[in-house]
Amino acid sequence: MTSTLQPARTTEAVKRPGRWLALSVLVLAVLLVAVDATVLGLATPYISEDLEPSGTQLLWIGDVYSFVIAGLLVSMGSLGDRIGRKRILLFGATAFGALSVLNAYATTPEALIAARALLGVAGATLMPATLALIRHLFHDPRERSLAVGIWGAAASAGTAVGPIVGGFLLEHFWWGSVFLINLPVMAVLVLVGIRTLPESRNPAPGPWDLPSVLLSLVGMIAMVYAVKEAAAHGFAWPTLGAGVLGAAALYGFVRRQLTLPAPLLDMRLFRNRGFSGAVLADLLTVLGLSGLVFFLSQFLQLVQDRPPFEAGLAELPAAIGAVAAGLVAGRVARRFSVRAVVSGGLAAIGLALAVITVIDASTGYPLLGAALLVVGVGAGFSFTVTADVILSAVPKDQAGAASAVSETAYELGAALGIAVLGSIVTGAYRGFTAPAGTPAGAHESLGGAVEAASHLPAPTADTLLTSAREAFVHGLHLASGAGAAVLLVTAAAAWFLLRNQHLESAD
Repeated sequence: MTSTLQPARTTEAVKRPGRWLALSVLVLAVLLVAVDATVLGLATPYISEDLEPSGTQLLWIGDVYSFVIAGLLVSMGSLGDRIGRKRILLFGATAFGALSVLNAYATTPEALIAARALLGVAGATLMPATLALIRHLFHDPRERSLAVGIWGAAASAGTAVGPIVGGFLLEHFWWGSVFLINLPVMAVLVLVGIRTLPESRNPAPGPWDLPSVLLSLVGMIAMVYAVKEAAAHGFAWPTLGAGVLGAAALYGFVRRQLTLPAPLLDMRLFRNRGFSGAVLADLLTVLGLSGLVFFLSQFLQLVQDRPPFEAGLAELPAAIGAVAAGLVAGRVARRFSVRAVVSGGLAAIGLALAVITVIDASTGYPLLGAALLVVGVGAGFSFTVTADVILSAVPKDQAGAASAVSETAYELGAALGIAVLGSIVTGAYRGFTAPAGTPAGAHESLGGAVEAASHLPAPTADTLLTSAREAFVHGLHLASGAGAAVLLVTAAAAWFLLRNQHLESAD
């Protein structure tokens, strides 16, 4: 089905004064969320040493943020459509800053997990509002494509800024400092946003349906929890119960949306093949990538013995590639086709992930850096174009809900990727043979093994670290191979699902 949506003709909207300055505020918001996500990966070894979490708790620290944000994105996107996207963005940004302090000073694994969950509640208000405001600010299709590209480039830049700044902080301060870098960004965002962002909302939104909110939240969290537990421990009765509860809640959510006169999410959006194909591509792409992103920092620091700052710099090619590709993605998609750019980008990521399956402790940086550059370029092309397709597929008044669907796919993919691929790494790691006298915590995580080795005699410590690192790398190979397969299958699916889809062109 070819999109028949026409570009807006409103001169005021196309030429809105200050729209690029307003975009800079939205860029700060997405930069904030991206930095927070990437910083955590570098801080993981230090969290393991200080808080001594179990392997399962470490995974929860990594993915509970995504669990909660995935469960609330649709609700918060719809709430922004109702009460005002500027209002919810500024409120969420303020809460995000305050909760970052709570994360920084957590003293137990349970406290950090709870703080990350609360941070997810605040984060759920940010991402849908940013994309929805872009839809409101930029009606000219080519300008909107460039704005979406800049928005995506900011997310990619955050993946570079986070590890580099975080690495510097980790070498000079305690791990909690990586969360405190959110505060100055938050202050600028709120102060500038109050003056530059226009308010926008759905003029006839209907009530915000609380039962729908609860069904969405319970359904998403229960389903993701079930997948995570099944991947880690098999299909026990509690896991099956959570899966059934989640499926029932999501079914109830969909049924309720179809009967409400003003639904939280208009399910008719999914009848648009371009919208559905773009959402599915985003979900599966992030699923295939997230395991690599979460564990690569540990590989660079704990296997290749790079200091945090150097590990952050090592991940820079991915961000550079994504920024460069995102800025030209709209133009390339108009020159060739949407499906060619998206499918080609996804296939490139899949091939790069396949390269990761051959790296080890002695692998030189040129191979790893080249693979990360290709991952970044592929992601920059695919994510930017799919975001543009999703925004173009809906009326302006529903931009918040549509953006929330896009971000839900992203966060759900991240949560499932860390859960499933992370469980593959953890499962492969736990079975390594350790020398006599090794503490039990060494089998929970590689960070735990490094900490245990620091208290053992040198020969025993060397044996422990060698076995633990080999097991971790084997798990990383398995996860990267699975991610490569997912990306290549997704590339093929996108080729068919995005057939005849085109980005809008200005007259």
